[in-house]
Amino acid sequence: MDLKEYFEHTAGTGVLSTSHADGRVDAAIYSRPHFMEDGTVAFIMRDRRSHEYLTSNPRAAFLFIEKGEGHRGIRLYLLMTGEEKNAARIDEIRRRSRHPEKTEGDRFLVYFSIEEERPLVGG
Repeated sequence: MDLKEYFEHTAGTGVLSTSHADGRVDAAIYSRPHFMEDGTVAFIMRDRRSHEYLTSNPRAAFLFIEKGEGHRGIRLYLLMTGEEKNAARIDEIRRRSRHPEKTEGDRFLVYFSIEEERPLVGG
């Protein structure tokens, strides 16, 4: 199964980890990545800590824990390749509708190349 298919058919919880250039780290709950036609993946981000840290260090890790018993899932090691602040594009790819009061503030579509893929446990 390829990654796009995996994420389309597998329920679970995702955690995106980022690190500032000075060493401060962050981890935040994120939904499954969006797979773009050019082979990159994208996450919709607010202008918060994860997004801030990527401005000084473009590397991140995404850990996905499958729903259910046991410790199954995947780890992706990512390199930020770009971003856009395009509300129409974000609304187009967004999986869930939001209440208007929850969509306040800047949103970014942040693109990554996948540098490495590993199982959740071992590997």
